[in-house]
Amino acid sequence: QVQLVESGGGLVRPGGSLKLSCAASGFIFRNYYMGWFRQAPGSEREGLAAAAISPDGGTTYYSDSVKGRFTVSRDNAKNTLYLQMDSLDVEDTAIYYCAAGSYRWDFRPLMRADYTAWGQGTQVTVSS
Repeated sequence: QVQLVESGGGLVRPGGSLKLSCAASGFIFRNYYMGWFRQAPGSEREGLAAAAISPDGGTTYYSDSVKGRFTVSRDNAKNTLYLQMDSLDVEDTAIYYCAAGSYRWDFRPLMRADYTAWGQGTQVTVSS
């Protein structure tokens, strides 16, 4: 079955960095859009970054809230999605989720509704 497992979360000070990983199994990874989302207490799940499918695997998408600070990448050989997070702020504190979505012509890379598989999430806490 489809499985997405996030790792790499933790506690970091403001200005610090973390790198999240998402190990995928149970589907053809390279054929799916992969995205990162987060959800803070009392807030809706927010789309942060996404990596397109092959052959456009180099195309990435970012929300304004993380553009220039976060970098999404995928390794299709390892079935793994990454999120490098730099210049972290206390407002980045949330549970971070990876998600997979099958391609269609009108796919919206940062829209929660367009993804069909989700990981269990990993907590990121930014605090001094």
